[in-house]
Amino acid sequence: MKQKFDIIESTCVPLPLENVDTDQIIPARFLKATTRDEKFFGDNLFRDWRYNADGSPKSGFVLNDPRYGGCILVAGKNFGSGSSREHAAWAIAGYGFRVVISSFFADIHKNNELNNFVLPVVVSEDFLAELFAGIAADPSLKVRVDVPAQTVTNLATGRSERFELNAYKKYCLTNALDDIDYLLEQKDKIEAYERARK
Repeated sequence: MKQKFDIIESTCVPLPLENVDTDQIIPARFLKATTRDEKFFGDNLFRDWRYNADGSPKSGFVLNDPRYGGCILVAGKNFGSGSSREHAAWAIAGYGFRVVISSFFADIHKNNELNNFVLPVVVSEDFLAELFAGIAADPSLKVRVDVPAQTVTNLATGRSERFELNAYKKYCLTNALDDIDYLLEQKDKIEAYERARK
């Protein structure tokens, strides 16, 4: 969903697992779907970890734990490895996450998140460990992600880190533009350039 990014302040859902690949985020059987419906993919986010074979929720999985919620997913190192399926980013966005915080993302998945209005925030392993410990101690812990300033702050401790975000993607996120929207915004400049070449 296209939404402008500014300052996001939210509780978090912790997923302290490393090397979570795209098949775990959205299993391959859902790639045959002919829909782009956000709810469909969001409902099947982490499907095999989240539900039993009969469709009943697994009590031990974090998305089924009422203590945790919010629009920020805090994930372990090497999040989104494996295949390049964009469906994984669709599922994360469809569930309602706007930010994923990790100490490392697979490059293709990181770009897929950005293209689907999910902000991947890379933090130090020490900062990530602090977040996991803080959320475990207090599920109401909030994190502030300031996109214009490119900072992420643990509001329980006040500790803050700066994250990288290229200028083009920052512009698109803060203005709710996808790549096509951006090109259309430049239409007058493109047409002027073409006229000047004649």
